[in-house]
Amino acid sequence: MIKLLVVDDSPIDRALASGLISKRMDSEILEACNGREGLALIEDHQPCLVLTDLQMPEMNGLELVSAVRDRYPYIPVILMTAQGSEEIAAQALQRGAASYVPKRRLAEDLIHTMERVLSTSQEEKRRSLLMHHLTQTDTRFSLENDPALTQLLVSHILDMLRCVPLGDETERLRVGIALEEALSNALFHGNLELSSNNSHLDRKQYEQLAQDRFMQVPYCDRKINVAICISPSEAMFVIGDDGPGFEASIWNDDHAALLTDRSYGRGILLMRSIMDDVSYNEKGNEVTLVKRCIGMDDDAICVD
Repeated sequence: MIKLLVVDDSPIDRALASGLISKRMDSEILEACNGREGLALIEDHQPCLVLTDLQMPEMNGLELVSAVRDRYPYIPVILMTAQGSEEIAAQALQRGAASYVPKRRLAEDLIHTMERVLSTSQEEKRRSLLMHHLTQTDTRFSLENDPALTQLLVSHILDMLRCVPLGDETERLRVGIALEEALSNALFHGNLELSSNNSHLDRKQYEQLAQDRFMQVPYCDRKINVAICISPSEAMFVIGDDGPGFEASIWNDDHAALLTDRSYGRGILLMRSIMDDVSYNEKGNEVTLVKRCIGMDDDAICVD
């Protein structure tokens, strides 16, 4: 049984989040009404994950994220955001939050997001110390449209990232979350062409449509191509799909565009908040993500 902490000054919202979790996860759920109370519970109980609201008295979500990052870097934090607070969520991601879920989408997205963050975090704790001694790797993958394969790839990359001085384990985890988003976008939005146009579907209908397209031409024949270059100075990832692409220029140039409700906007917001550089090719079916080690400037490059 895993131990989780829910922090929210609204008893109704705390009960909603706790209820959703208890129905789907075998867990012990702790509750706090603000960040200060949450920190005390973290010190006493060491939960596996913290789920917190942003707007709270005494210590808000932003302050809690920073405090957890400083004191308990191995505990991931997920934000719950109210309507219109996406820009604050971006600040929280930059301070070290692992992910976020809009409150209006708790029922649809909360458990899925928590499972992904917990899975990545637990895999990370089991990795070998061998990767601390990695000096250079340049690897390419061509993946079928299989979510299990993309998850395995993220775990493999997290191993290799041990050679890059990123500050702490939380930052390595956050890079894994960003890569999961990029790979998920390539699979579902790219190769399967499931985009914001499908937002009228509930999660079950969306998943059924995805399952259908896994078996349909041309979707089933498409690949996800991944190029990885990692050294002790930086990590560069180029993730491409065989889909038709999208209008990428707005995402390269306009940060405000990331604050819309379009389905792929959340993923790009996560990537840009975590990685040092995120850019798309002209067609919009290939993204390049760069994460530099602590102290590297913007001119640092990956050695081929």
